[in-house]
Amino acid sequence: MRKFAVSASLLLAACTVGPNYERPAAIVPTHYKALAGWVTAQPAAAISRGAWWTIFNDPTLDSLESQVIVSNQTIRADAAAYAQARALVDEARAGFYPTLSANTGITRASSGGGKVTGSNGSEFSTAPLTTTNYTLEGSGAWDIDLWGSIRRQVQSSVAAAQVSAADLANAELSEQAALASDYFQLRAADANEKLLQETIEAYRRSLQITENQFAAGTAARSDVLAAQVQLQNAQSQAIGTQVSRAEFEHAIAVLIGKPPADLTIPPGTLQAAVPVTPPGLPSTLLERRPDIAAAERTMAEENALIGVQVAAYYPTVDLSALFGYVGNPLGSLIRLSDRVWSLGAAATDPLFEGGARNAAVAAARATYDESVANYRETVLTAFQGVEDQLSSLQILAEQYQAQDAAVASATETVAITLNEYEAGTVAYTSVVLAQATQLADQESLLTIQQDRLLASVSLIENLGGGWSAGELPTASSLQQSNPLLP
Repeated sequence: MRKFAVSASLLLAACTVGPNYERPAAIVPTHYKALAGWVTAQPAAAISRGAWWTIFNDPTLDSLESQVIVSNQTIRADAAAYAQARALVDEARAGFYPTLSANTGITRASSGGGKVTGSNGSEFSTAPLTTTNYTLEGSGAWDIDLWGSIRRQVQSSVAAAQVSAADLANAELSEQAALASDYFQLRAADANEKLLQETIEAYRRSLQITENQFAAGTAARSDVLAAQVQLQNAQSQAIGTQVSRAEFEHAIAVLIGKPPADLTIPPGTLQAAVPVTPPGLPSTLLERRPDIAAAERTMAEENALIGVQVAAYYPTVDLSALFGYVGNPLGSLIRLSDRVWSLGAAATDPLFEGGARNAAVAAARATYDESVANYRETVLTAFQGVEDQLSSLQILAEQYQAQDAAVASATETVAITLNEYEAGTVAYTSVVLAQATQLADQESLLTIQQDRLLASVSLIENLGGGWSAGELPTASSLQQSNPLLP
């Protein structure tokens, strides 16, 4: 039966109606604009396929990322959707085979009986006639795929399964990138708290200086109060950093499939190195992003469905057969005289549907055209994302250098102003202003460093995280999942 179905499919392949799929062209630039004249300071050699986050050399991040695929509920949902899509491929391929069914039954009937009047006028009773029939039948029906409707449906289901596989890969990448982003923001909160604790210690020393000056009669009480207010504000800011840190820790817990109460991440440092992944040639991006692969496979899915609708223009041919036995007693079911059988063929050709078929084909073509537009928009958005992050990394690197110089100048200004205050040559307001400027510059430097790391993560995500379209399941592998099907 398997060989027959395969042979029949090959013989009828030339009758497959509808357009054959060819990938439409997309707008692909020849180069990345943001790379012109830019040499990255710390480029990463390549993205590690499947474990791209290791380029940050952070064991804690590595440990957290390894739990995303296993426990993340969003990824589990996408994995279940992919399993469903694979099952739908088998369901579509089952249409190549006839359907077989068996029927067994027992029928017991009674007729006649009651009182009968004889010719002499006398009445007498007769017993009812009871018969029992046993039935054993087998039947089959086969929808001949003359015009390729089933083949096109299988093609569509295979492409849909590939879309689901790409969606799963995209979900994995998205959740991994979200965890990395949350992690670096958590580390930025740790760094900000450490900065504020160091600032608090510096402000305590300034308060001690003003108290000493006040005790010596060379400073006003207002200087002491100003120093106290500045210290208390810094203490309040340090406490406030715990709010955002806790939120990022809770978000990470959910990403790895744990209740927030079950995860505690010890404080750590915000790393200084910012790896920059080389983007490669723009043309390679089409094969590196799972969302582009999903959009491309969606076009193939919708293209095949056009063929399904076009095939409905043509007559359908159905074969049917029945074979069995009907008799009494039970032993008669093996007698040739009680054998029943039938063979049949039917062709159905719609003659008038009020334009419904034309409308269905037009709708299928419009849906395909929509998928083409979505594909091209996905490609353009992908290039935008890469350009955005390349520009961000370049600009932020320059901004970091400028801000680092500003921090150095602000630190020197604080030291000089504090000495001048102790010498009595400037008012304490000058010290307060210098210290406030220093803290603001230091916090800005931390924010820039955080943004650089986030841009690095986003660039990796926009480049596909080391994924390749070659990782999609092939059409042949999807159609070999059920060995009973051709």
